Amino acid sequence: MQCYPKHYCGVFGIYGHPNAAELTYYGLYALQHRGQESAGIVTSDGKLFHAHKGMGLVSQVFKGDILHDMVGQIAVGHTRYSTTGSSQLKNAQPLIVDCARGQIAIAHNGNLTNASKLRDDLEARGSIFQTTVDSEIILHLMAQPGKNGHRNTLVDTIRKIEGAYSLVIMTEKELIGVRDPHGFRPLCIGRIGDAWVLASETCALDLIHAKFVRDVQPGEIVVINEQGLSSVQAFPEQERRAFCIFEYVYFARPDSTIANRNVYKVRVEMGKELAREFPIEADIVVPVPDSGNCAALGYSTESGIPYEMAFVRNHYVGRSFLQPSQLIRDFDVRVKLNLIEGLVKDKRVIVVDDSIVRGTTCKARVNNLKEAGAKEVHVLVSCPPHMHPCVYGIDFPDRSKLMAANHSLEEIRKYLRADSLHYLSQEGMVRATGLPATSFCMACYDGNYPVLFEPGVNKHSIERRNGHVPSLAESLAEERAQIKLL
Repeated sequence: MQCYPKHYCGVFGIYGHPNAAELTYYGLYALQHRGQESAGIVTSDGKLFHAHKGMGLVSQVFKGDILHDMVGQIAVGHTRYSTTGSSQLKNAQPLIVDCARGQIAIAHNGNLTNASKLRDDLEARGSIFQTTVDSEIILHLMAQPGKNGHRNTLVDTIRKIEGAYSLVIMTEKELIGVRDPHGFRPLCIGRIGDAWVLASETCALDLIHAKFVRDVQPGEIVVINEQGLSSVQAFPEQERRAFCIFEYVYFARPDSTIANRNVYKVRVEMGKELAREFPIEADIVVPVPDSGNCAALGYSTESGIPYEMAFVRNHYVGRSFLQPSQLIRDFDVRVKLNLIEGLVKDKRVIVVDDSIVRGTTCKARVNNLKEAGAKEVHVLVSCPPHMHPCVYGIDFPDRSKLMAANHSLEEIRKYLRADSLHYLSQEGMVRATGLPATSFCMACYDGNYPVLFEPGVNKHSIERRNGHVPSLAESLAEERAQIKLL
């Protein structure tokens, strides 16, 4: 992955377990790959909420005896990457509101595409927002007076919001799961003993020894309380399905299963499709770990070319570290991956990764290989070129910052100094999933956006609209992300 796209978020909820807070902690730990900026857990003892949130990784936020003080048999948790709203503690989730209906906590994975309009309408009616995240809009809509009870208010709320969302919502006595009608984001249901679990991915169920029951269906609202689990479909007329195919390419953990497809097997099959589409004479196949491991294995299996882990990843790199730019010329590149030179010297090397967004990291890898004596370096990518920005919760930059959208294949190859460059076709990517193309959102590849969106929807759009000036750190990070490479 080149300048890795940020993950969206991970959500988790549990109902009816005496160790709800602890199991939620472990569930979030399994979902840490979906967001590393902040983490939070809220529990309910049937009357009161108990909450703790903080900036950083799950293990950093929940230290000492914090979990012991979070009593209750219902809990909801969230690990966050900010798709809307900057990385600040006030924007950490789950968000909580105390209204006439009681207390409500929400954890949201996704991005609302009509957030600005809804916020304008709510503020015009007197709503006061405490954060700059679109998830708070859902809480304000749920807190509005309703005529036909809590559940109908929730249905009305879901029908007003647009975009991508998987939600885990908690009241004092209920746990609720919601998935948008297009099914952009994953959400599954599990059982551990008599308790019910909701999670972004099945890997979170595995860690706590919960049994997978089923996926929450697109447009479905699942309500769990003392009567058990009940369900209502908020959108009786089926909408176009639009599951984010990049979950299979990169985001989801390989040990997760989504739509009855194991992610690991899908990625291996993408590598096999690459080998069928682009047979290359070479001596070894090398993945860029960890994102390219499965596809490289698939390419090796299909082609018969030996698989070698020539790049070794340092799994203990912190989220921030000293950057001696003059002392070590390419420190940023080498600190995460180091090359075993003896494996590539005098070899024709195929390097497999899951995507190229901006290209800087890939160029550095090619340079590493050639400096180590590789005779040829062929770069293969297990998805098509990213040509369009994502407005549904992945931090792909605008079109002007996407390498493939502004440069030909040959220009990119020359920039990378690769002997050849090949992307998996969109048809091959879909074939690897075993699902029909109509199941997916592939807008970042083909520009076919399944849900209309407001112009300028991005991570900081609501903040800038409301006069928020991003911090220096935010601005610098955004500047670095938007540097033109060619």
